[in-house]
Amino acid sequence: MTYPDTYYRRTMANGAERPTLSGAIDCDTVIIGAGLAGLTTALQLTRAGVSVVVLEAESIGFGASGRNGGFVSPGFATGGDAIARATGKDAARKIHQLSIEGVDFVRDTIRDLGITDAKPQPGIMSVLRHDGGGSLKQHADEMRREYGYEYEYIGTDAVRSRLKSTRYFQALRDPKAFHMHPLNYLRAVAKEIERLGGRIYENSAATRCDVNGAEKRAKTANGQVKARHIVFTTGGYTGSLVGKLKRSYLPIATYVMLTEEAPELIREAIATRDAIGDNRRAGDYYRLVEDGKRILWGGRITTRAASPAALAQELRREMIGTYPQLSELKTELAWSGLMSYARHLMPQIGEMQAGVWHCTAFGGHGLNTTAIGGKLIAEGILGQSGRYKLLKPFGLVWAGGTAGLATAQLTYWKLQAQDWWRERGA
Repeated sequence: MTYPDTYYRRTMANGAERPTLSGAIDCDTVIIGAGLAGLTTALQLTRAGVSVVVLEAESIGFGASGRNGGFVSPGFATGGDAIARATGKDAARKIHQLSIEGVDFVRDTIRDLGITDAKPQPGIMSVLRHDGGGSLKQHADEMRREYGYEYEYIGTDAVRSRLKSTRYFQALRDPKAFHMHPLNYLRAVAKEIERLGGRIYENSAATRCDVNGAEKRAKTANGQVKARHIVFTTGGYTGSLVGKLKRSYLPIATYVMLTEEAPELIREAIATRDAIGDNRRAGDYYRLVEDGKRILWGGRITTRAASPAALAQELRREMIGTYPQLSELKTELAWSGLMSYARHLMPQIGEMQAGVWHCTAFGGHGLNTTAIGGKLIAEGILGQSGRYKLLKPFGLVWAGGTAGLATAQLTYWKLQAQDWWRERGA
């Protein structure tokens, strides 16, 4: 089994392995990539009685899907104003509603399949690192008015009673959002796909795809799949299989660390089971795991994978800068993962040509958007809806290659500097 050493790998509930593809097989739809987007698509198709084959180069959830922060909340990597500028206000409202639907889909799947090992925990707090409660209240009012979606506004004193840090000011709490164990969720979804007749092959990288014509073919080292539809859901680990897809996003690395067990010490800093994220562009996100015994802390982005151990030191400095009382808390484990970001910071979901679909570039906001993306692609294949066309303005535009990576890193540091000055002015 080819997982990196992460908290999720160490606490994986089901260690079942899948076979490697050998020989030639036929199906209606072949999906390249067994992450959250690919398996959600497969789940919806198998529920409809469609024959599905999933090809995974490593193991189920090997990439960002199985090693992320575990936050499930509405929204996208970019803001509502940017979406509205590209699509118009009415379409932007529908698109945001999709992101809410994605959260509901994950929650409902956990309930319907009885995925207790996903350990869903309600509540995510978005916290300001500067004094700006008015903007939060305005946003909460807008969400209530436009979507009937309720946030809980929390003032500075109440925030600091839960998060014992002078770095924090006001917050919005989303009681419908939640956090969970993504790898256990994903592996349970895979089991359900197989129960419904879908076939999943691990260590079966697609080496060549023939997508022209009515019959699509995906070839691996030892086998071949023929299908009417092919879906690419490979994210930050996409190779050169489909050049147009690979050129349309940037692989961005992010980092996560896990602390040692120290429940008493942790309680001196964090008095909530909500997951926490701050308002900075590449801010900290963290939550308690194992009933409050440890902290899972994520943050930082780089345009090339750096040493997780070195980045863990930066994450730990950030944690201690926020909570000086945790200065004795040691790091036990750290890991990284590649996310896919499009230039427009929106998911790329659609049909490249007849029978050739893509669902990728979730930009670090994937647990809800992979869910709705997979659902939309399945609806399109089944002819149930054309809702995927709502995302058409966010197509497969060139991300800039090497120059795009350099620009992304410069933009990151510029935004970090802006955040720093804004905090110092608080």
